[in-house]
Amino acid sequence: MVKARKYVVLKTFDGVPKRDDFKIVEYDLPPIQNGEILIKTQWVSVDPYQQAYNYRYPVPYDQFGFQVGVVEDSKDPRFPVGTKVVSHKGWCDYTIANASIIGNSPMDRVYKLPDLKGMSPSLGVGAVGMPGATAYFGFLELCQPKAGETVVVTGAAGGVGSLVGQIAKIKGCKVIGFAGTDEKCAWLEKDLGFDKALNYKTVDINSALKAAAPEGVDCYFDNVGGEISSIIISQMNVNGRVSVCGSISSYNDLTRGVGKATILQPSLVSKQLRVEGFLVPRWAGKWGEAFVDLVDWIKSGKIKTQEHITEGFENIYDAFVGMLAGENVGKAVVKL
Repeated sequence: MVKARKYVVLKTFDGVPKRDDFKIVEYDLPPIQNGEILIKTQWVSVDPYQQAYNYRYPVPYDQFGFQVGVVEDSKDPRFPVGTKVVSHKGWCDYTIANASIIGNSPMDRVYKLPDLKGMSPSLGVGAVGMPGATAYFGFLELCQPKAGETVVVTGAAGGVGSLVGQIAKIKGCKVIGFAGTDEKCAWLEKDLGFDKALNYKTVDINSALKAAAPEGVDCYFDNVGGEISSIIISQMNVNGRVSVCGSISSYNDLTRGVGKATILQPSLVSKQLRVEGFLVPRWAGKWGEAFVDLVDWIKSGKIKTQEHITEGFENIYDAFVGMLAGENVGKAVVKL
């Protein structure tokens, strides 16, 4: 009998998630059945969508999220003991899964960790996982960038935004990123090759963007929503493209009413902009294609990855709220 622990969400979040919104529950896992595998978790992902989706689920529920683990017991010959796997089984130290159950979304599947060519397995919940697929497809499919165009990314120092900016550089674009500290902006410019990074907390966004992109913006990858997005969209060129990935600026207000920002329609109409939101499971059948490119780009040095690592099962909550507060540079992960 294996003793397991998991985080259970007890309450609908009211603003920033609080420690007593969660409870760590210890329980016994039953013996595995035919077709099942026992997974020992090694890496857990903390991501903004875990806050944004909270209100959609009746409480209590087991906290969802991506994880990388290793198979410790198996009754599925496709997944022998020792196999590294990725699943959406959430914040737990052990879990039982049936990889034969295949839903429409990667959230419903268990799949083998992609071939990372010797790099850390933690990339399976980062640059070569859901965040990597989000950056790859959300940017390339919806923005369809062309060499020489100007790309703006908000949330640029996070797990998705930092990849979008680097992919844009690979495609020959000028890249401007917005982040929340001078340290993050320096990292984006000096380490990742962004042409300009702006601290949205200290600059006048309108004038700073005009100075950085005097010829206007062609593509905007929107992670944050809010007034900053309204300003960026007002400076876009005719036939610009906007890929809407998230609205981090409003996640604390989801249960309190919708936040307000300058109306977008005049810019959308006059500039004939194409704005499209997306969920990355749309490309579920093609994630593997993205992972091949991403691994090659990382191994060749065209993409640099940085992780903000927290250690310990008991510290997943701290990693989560720290990520929501913007404490991470790069992808926030927890090592168990």
